[in-house]
This record gives sequence, C-alpha cells and structure tokens, in this order.
Amino acid sequence: MQGERHAGMPQSVLLLLGSCLPVLGAVLLAPVLPRMQLHFTETPGATVLVPVALTLPALMVAVLAPFAGIFADRVGRKPLLLWAMLMYMVCGTVPLWLDSLQAIVLSRAGIGLAEAAIMTCCTTLIGDYYSGGRRERLFALQMVATSLSAALFMAVGGQMGQDSWRAPFALYSVGLVFLPLMAWWLWEPQRTLSTRTDDKHLPWRGLLPLLGLSLLAGMSLFIVPVQAGYLLNLLGVDGPQQIGMTMGGNQLGVVVGAFSFRLVGRTRPSWLLLLAFALAGSGGLMMAAADTHAMVSLAVFINGLGIGLMLPTLITRIMAQVDFSQRGRASGLLTSAIFAGEFVSPLVVLAMTAGVSSALPTALAVIGALQWLVALGCLRLLGTAPLGEHA
Repeated sequence: MQGERHAGMPQSVLLLLGSCLPVLGAVLLAPVLPRMQLHFTETPGATVLVPVALTLPALMVAVLAPFAGIFADRVGRKPLLLWAMLMYMVCGTVPLWLDSLQAIVLSRAGIGLAEAAIMTCCTTLIGDYYSGGRRERLFALQMVATSLSAALFMAVGGQMGQDSWRAPFALYSVGLVFLPLMAWWLWEPQRTLSTRTDDKHLPWRGLLPLLGLSLLAGMSLFIVPVQAGYLLNLLGVDGPQQIGMTMGGNQLGVVVGAFSFRLVGRTRPSWLLLLAFALAGSGGLMMAAADTHAMVSLAVFINGLGIGLMLPTLITRIMAQVDFSQRGRASGLLTSAIFAGEFVSPLVVLAMTAGVSSALPTALAVIGALQWLVALGCLRLLGTAPLGEHA
C-alpha cells in the first residue's frame, strides 16, 4: 500500500464483501423469474423482458467496466465507489414500488452501471492496498467469496420470494450498511508518477481462442440460473424456495470445482478445459433427460463443477499469454467476454425454444452436446496456440 496507512482485516473483509454485491444483481431474481413472468403475462414482450431483467446488469458490466476503470484512475477509487454504492441501493430497491416492467428493466440497467463501478473499484483497491502474496490470496478469496455468495443469495432470494416476487429486491438496501462503512474504513490511495504507457500489441493469436471460450463460459454460467426454474416448473416444482435451493446446489458445484483447480492446476490447460466443458455439457444433458427434482439437482451440481473448473483455468491461461504491462487490458477483455456471454445466454435459449417452455429440455440437450464438442475441440484449439512465457 502506498503512503503511511496500512490496510488490515476491516479493509480486507469490506472489499471482499463489496465484491460480492455485483453477484446479487445476477442471481437474486433467478428463483422468482417464473412468478415474475406470470405477473406480467399481459405485458407485451414479457417473454423477453423478464429474462433480460435478470441478465441486463451483466451486459452493462461487460460494456462499462473498462470505462469505470478509466474514471476511477481520473477522479479516484473511493469517490466513485461511494457514488456507485448509493446508486446500487436506489436502483436496486425501486422495483419494490414499480408497476411497469419496462421501468423495472430500466432500473436494472442502473444496477448494472453501479455494479460495473463497484466491481472495478473493489478489485482496484485490493491491488492498491496490498502487494505480493497477500494480494494474491485476496484475489483468490475474492473468487471463492463471490461463488459462495451466489449460492447464499439464490437460497435467500428463493425464501424471500415465497410470498411475493418483489420481496428479494429489498436485499439491495444492504447498501445502507456498506456506504457508511466504506466511507469510514476505506481511503484514497496516494498517486505515484505514472509510468510510460506500453504500446506493445496484445498477443491476439493466443488470446482470441481463449476469449472465445470465455464467452462460452459466460453463456454456460447462466444456463442454470435462468433456465432451471422453468425446467422445474415442467416437472411440477414451482416453489421459489425449492428452486432457490436447487440453484444453490449449482453454485456449490462451482465452489467445489474452483477449489479442485488447486489440486489439478498443473495439468495441461487443454485437458483441464476438456474436463470443464465435458462436465458442464454432461450436466446439461442430464438436465434435459431429468424427470425428477432429485435428478435435476444432481445435474446442476455436475454442471457447476465444470463451470467452477472452467473459469480459473481460463483466467490462468490468459494471464500466461501477457506480461505485466498488458494484464489490465487482458483482464478487461476477459471480464467483457464473460459478462457478454451471461447476457446473451437466455436469448440463445429463447431463440432455440421460440418461447415454448416444453421445448426447453431439447434446447438444453443441444447446448450440452455443443459443450461436449467444444470440450473435444479444446485439445486441438489450445494445442496449436502459443503457450506464452509469462507467469
């Protein structure tokens, strides 16, 4: 950390918890999507707008996160973070009183803008406050914390949605807690003389295949949060609490898969990605064939194992392609690819089903088969890509 102040446990916990807030926007509504869809049945375009309300924040993060980083460098991390937290709270809770689906979707765009700034500032401040092994441990904990929080938020969202699909929006009021704590415990790092901007070109030959896989990873990540509720409805399971617990099982699989990366991380990346996409595809095929709630629960857990292994493998592989002066740009491209994949995920499924819910198992089977094809293609795709020389 630059200057006289030294970050400790309060700053670590606050920044890690703050990093979890953007996950809230992605998964909180997933358990109540079917009931929200039913409420707006008479609204034109509701079949598209309701899933978009879930994924629009992801699109906003994908588009705006690089600009949030530029803004944070120019005006400061802490001021941007505090304004973003206020916007997060206002835009997040306003659907409690809105009767227009279009207005709710617009408020979700505001949530995405706030989340882009929150995610950028929390990550940047971890890099500013810490160095060496401590910084690396906190970045690793950041990934685990966001995965665990996703499982928790899904379960809580399902429980709160038992009586009303609006109730989960009340959780966005958590900004009332974070705003004063961040104002009190965080500080703006001292600026140092800027180093020369590196004009080296990114190694596109090695990055493009990995960014393409990152886009597919983002699409895969949102298959269960968006589609599992509708699939369970086809099996006669419509309780938000049951749906939320099932989706929480998927996030548990993500956590287990991410932890397993530490055990198998020395395996060749092509084999790791083969295993990751094969697990995700197997989970999708099992979802398509499931005829009981228990089988769906097992399928989404297996799918989560693949996703959890997929993401750290891609991050590590991309970082190996670039040197220090290029990592910011590479990280921005990776984030944009993943969040863009999350946004288009429900639209791809919608295009395959044409809005007919009974066609969902067939769509999941097609996606699962495609993930298996991608898994096999990873052997050849990454086998011919430059290995990269940077740790």
